Amino acid sequence: MKIANSITEYAEFRRTLDGSAAPQLGFVPTMGALHDGHRSLIKIARSLGDTVAVSIFVNPLQFGPGEDYARYPRPLEDDLQVCEAEGVDVVFVPSVTDLYPPGRQITLDAGGLGSVLEGRSRPGHFNGVLTVVLKLFNIIRPQLAIFGEKDAQQLACIRRMVSDLNIPIEIVSAPIVREPDGLAISSRNVFLTATERAVARSISAALEKAATQTSVPSARAAAYEVLDRAEAEPCFHLDYATIVNAGTFADLPDDHVGLGTFVIAAWVGGTRLIDNMIINFTPGPWS
Repeated sequence: MKIANSITEYAEFRRTLDGSAAPQLGFVPTMGALHDGHRSLIKIARSLGDTVAVSIFVNPLQFGPGEDYARYPRPLEDDLQVCEAEGVDVVFVPSVTDLYPPGRQITLDAGGLGSVLEGRSRPGHFNGVLTVVLKLFNIIRPQLAIFGEKDAQQLACIRRMVSDLNIPIEIVSAPIVREPDGLAISSRNVFLTATERAVARSISAALEKAATQTSVPSARAAAYEVLDRAEAEPCFHLDYATIVNAGTFADLPDDHVGLGTFVIAAWVGGTRLIDNMIINFTPGPWS
């Protein structure tokens, strides 16, 4: 497994692929602290490509003031062992100054899609995400890139960027991987205390209950029944819980029929968690 610590080192590796007959390079961008969710992305990349590249970079542009950039876990040696075990061919581990040299001025704008929900709660977040993803695409030069569905709005923004900017990369989405109790796996889960972990389970429980319903109003009401109980706990603070179109992230009307994505974000103690679930709403007397 090749470890490239700079753009120059990665470029040297990438040149070895240029002479191959139609090499299919799959790319998994990460911020490290790799877990079973990341493993699932790597496995998909391996199943679809001849070569697998993983990047490990905690991107400062997507963290706002007061967010957890400084304390974000960075267990690099453990991460490299995960990559080795999963058969990754090259791991790109750049420095901040390598990706963002002094004098940098241009940042992508995520537009309206990046200004609602997560974008409203975390101004500039998706601008930072799209900027680093585009830079990584240009450096890695993959044919396909794999992203998890847990970050649903991020996935929508990246798909929009690829479409709007005519980027010749296939975006592949991977299902959410969950803990045995239903909590979506996240690198931030390590920050939860035992008490907070039990309360955090309310997020996925709310989605599970909503998924048993057949209309937007009933799904919303079912989820809020669970979330209202969670808000009685002092460590829980709901940011948003709403049902949206997966492509535009516009709220769906009460009479919507078809697929909708129920998205939830909440603070549990000092940890911000997000989750979502796709629900198929069927026709009924409300439509």
